[in-house]
Amino acid sequence: MEAASPAGPSAPRPPAQAAEGAPARLLRRVRGALFTWNILKTIALGQMLSLCICGTAITSQYLAEKFKVNTPMLQSFINYCLLFLIYTVMLAFRSGNDNLLCILKKKWWKYILLGLADVEANYLIVRAYQYTTLTSVQLLDCFGIPVLMALSWFILYARYRVIHFIAVAVCLLGVGTMVGADILAGREDNSGSDVLIGDILVLLGASLYAVSNVCEEYIVKKLSRQEFLGMVGLFGTIISGIQLLIVEYKDIASIHWDWKIALLFVAFALCMFCLYSFMPLVIKVTSATSVNLGILTADLYSLFFGLFLFGYKFSGLYILSFAVIMLGFILYCSTPTRTAEPAESSVPPPVASIGIDNLGLKLEENLPETHSVAL
Repeated sequence: MEAASPAGPSAPRPPAQAAEGAPARLLRRVRGALFTWNILKTIALGQMLSLCICGTAITSQYLAEKFKVNTPMLQSFINYCLLFLIYTVMLAFRSGNDNLLCILKKKWWKYILLGLADVEANYLIVRAYQYTTLTSVQLLDCFGIPVLMALSWFILYARYRVIHFIAVAVCLLGVGTMVGADILAGREDNSGSDVLIGDILVLLGASLYAVSNVCEEYIVKKLSRQEFLGMVGLFGTIISGIQLLIVEYKDIASIHWDWKIALLFVAFALCMFCLYSFMPLVIKVTSATSVNLGILTADLYSLFFGLFLFGYKFSGLYILSFAVIMLGFILYCSTPTRTAEPAESSVPPPVASIGIDNLGLKLEENLPETHSVAL
């Protein structure tokens, strides 16, 4: 009788090979869960938004430090005007119930509140820098993430898992590392006149950002991206224009305009317009919470540019904080949240059970056959 082949199904594996195979299989599973193509795409989209925020921060700081121009409301007003000229006009030429007039008749007061929250969130965060330190703004601005998660729980019916809370804690740990690097580098020395007022402004601004982002997620997933941007452009232009005349008319009158200042205003407006235009696209396939976790790296990008433009001191802790934030972001995106909301009749049952967070990415990854139908 011939001997059985070692490669046959009945041949036992050597103990050393079995011991080496278990960690390897575990590593492959972890890598397959955390580093899928769709998660990498989510990371890329989030960092694109971070670069847009970095552009607005760099141009604003350059205007303030080099040209002594501090007009945050004027800069926001230009952005809202661009949104109005493009997206509000698009709504005006629509037909049916998606027309601008029909939307205003049904929901005008809701969009006034949304526009007010968005405008004041931008204004309060920028104004807080005049009263408190950079460190306080960076730390307290993270207050918007738990507020956003709480609002998503009650308004969007998101149901989080333990991994999501761990991921948020990891991201906040990364922010703490970044703040520690700022302290060691001496970037926290520019204290304002009243730290308490500045801290309160940051908390209010972060809370209003959370309100605006939750409303944005609801509108872009239930209605349309054009409706959100068109309504924000319309009422943002009106509200910021009125506030501009009240609080910044003297600052605007004192600007000594030249081509450099005009170019910085244009660069800020383009970065802000790209941020507003692309964020609904990212939120539609992820969620407002995951987007806010992803853009925590914006301050780090601003720092890297500041090394060359403003002479910042570099610290290895910045690289560590970036890695920690990205780790938390990947952990958050690796597992979709559940939803307590009843399934839509137009969405197939397997899709509805996935949850609203990272819905688009999970559809692409797990349900290719229902992708076109669901989205």
